[in-house]
Amino acid sequence: MAQWHAQTLADALTRSAELLPAQEALVIGDARLTYGELSTRVDETARGLRVLGIRRGDHVAVCMGNTVEWAVFFYAAASIGAVTVPVNTRFKPDELAYCLKQADVKVLFVADRFLKIDFIGMLRQVCPGIDHALPDPALPKLENVVVLGSDVPKAAIRLAEMLALGEIHDEPVFDDVTPGDVLLMQFTSGTTSYPKGVMLTHDNMLRNAAYVAERFDLKQGDRYYSARPFYHVAGTTLSLLAALTVGACLLSSESFDPGVALRIMSDESCTHTSGNDTMFLMLLGRPDFDQYPLKLRGGWASAGAEVSRKIVGRMGMTGLCQAYGLSEASPNVCMSWHDDDLEKRIDGWAHVLEGLDVSISDPETGKELPPGATGEIVLRGWSVMKGYYKMPEQTARAIDRDGWLHTGDYGVMDEDGRLRFVSRIKDVFRVGGENVAPAEVEDVLHRHPKVKQAQVIGVPDTRLIEVPAAYLILKEGEHATSDEIIEWSRTRMANFRVPRYVKIVDTFENIGMTGSAKVQKNKLRAQALIDFGLETKT
Repeated sequence: MAQWHAQTLADALTRSAELLPAQEALVIGDARLTYGELSTRVDETARGLRVLGIRRGDHVAVCMGNTVEWAVFFYAAASIGAVTVPVNTRFKPDELAYCLKQADVKVLFVADRFLKIDFIGMLRQVCPGIDHALPDPALPKLENVVVLGSDVPKAAIRLAEMLALGEIHDEPVFDDVTPGDVLLMQFTSGTTSYPKGVMLTHDNMLRNAAYVAERFDLKQGDRYYSARPFYHVAGTTLSLLAALTVGACLLSSESFDPGVALRIMSDESCTHTSGNDTMFLMLLGRPDFDQYPLKLRGGWASAGAEVSRKIVGRMGMTGLCQAYGLSEASPNVCMSWHDDDLEKRIDGWAHVLEGLDVSISDPETGKELPPGATGEIVLRGWSVMKGYYKMPEQTARAIDRDGWLHTGDYGVMDEDGRLRFVSRIKDVFRVGGENVAPAEVEDVLHRHPKVKQAQVIGVPDTRLIEVPAAYLILKEGEHATSDEIIEWSRTRMANFRVPRYVKIVDTFENIGMTGSAKVQKNKLRAQALIDFGLETKT
């Protein structure tokens, strides 16, 4: 790649619109936009946001499935220097309220309904003022709610109304935005019960997207299908922005459905796709898989060797690349080159992105380890986040005084500088692509009136790779069944956080305690495999 020149998202969109005005940029559902049309829509939306009082540095949230409107709102907010806060559509009311309040959101852009979820009803629970006047004491910073759909409360406005306001006032759109300004605030699971808002800049995300696009051979005019949710950095940086930086067309779906995905990739002659283990297993497991002729030549995956081999063999993705990253790194740290040795790629070896320093260190001593040794992945350089929003102590724990980001992940490097992710040091586990911190689930379980102590770990699952399992000690004299706890949990946390298995115990002493009276998660997980009959799924 030629030398990188720092730029803003508006710069990148303007360049693509000028060079490729008639080429398709986005295809989602029934909506199709060329780069020229996308630029026009973004400008119209930015003017509407300006009328609502949004300026450089303000925080705006988006809560909906993958749609053209999601992308347009993101680009429009960026063009005036606002920070987009993606909202996970699987959040329950308490999680939504925390996100909007912690991020100081000023405008919420929300679909009235999505996958049978009534977002307006949910919003009424956490912000009663939506039916009267905003701001509401519960969310004092939230001044406006813009609704995509027909269920529009009294204090909210329709998207069409916002756009009409922009046409009437016709305010200048572009502010003095710089590449170093924050572009996105990505909420990520951590080892505490409180998700953290990762602040990523225009330069963080655009440079990451451009480098990654080159790695998996995405070029101008290619057609890249990605159903990665836009509320994840894999959906923004590695999907939307990767396509934008090279002038490719991004195709997506409002949500991931393997049958829909196969049909789109086949009908639209897609050249690339991406996903994690779960997504690819769902695609390959379709009984009608062979009815969809694919023309894929490449893409990227976060998957093990067995799944990767199936992807290459059955989907024809001979240019498949392996990826490793985390939100705090914008997110990609390393990705294979599409023409690197195939067996190396299948086995998970990937090259560190240009300009990043990556080291494998002893997690106890911090000492750098030699090639072939497994230790904690640490990195520094242009992709590292600005920090966690309003969490200076957590930021200082994540990024040391020398600028090294401590990932909490185990990895190993070979003699040629390739990096391979091994496992997570932290207790965080992934449920079908969603990060779950045990402390988040434990925090909710501790609200149950009968629960004295809760411990949560991830256990293997055939479809989702991992799912939550909970061990509970009840308060003296109380009785509860596993099913009762699970059903109670379903109404209080996102589905991917709900324990699939629950066991009531009297003590954790016989399972394993540390000297500081903490339950040893590795021993608890080993016991869970026995208790829940999961040994064969490891």
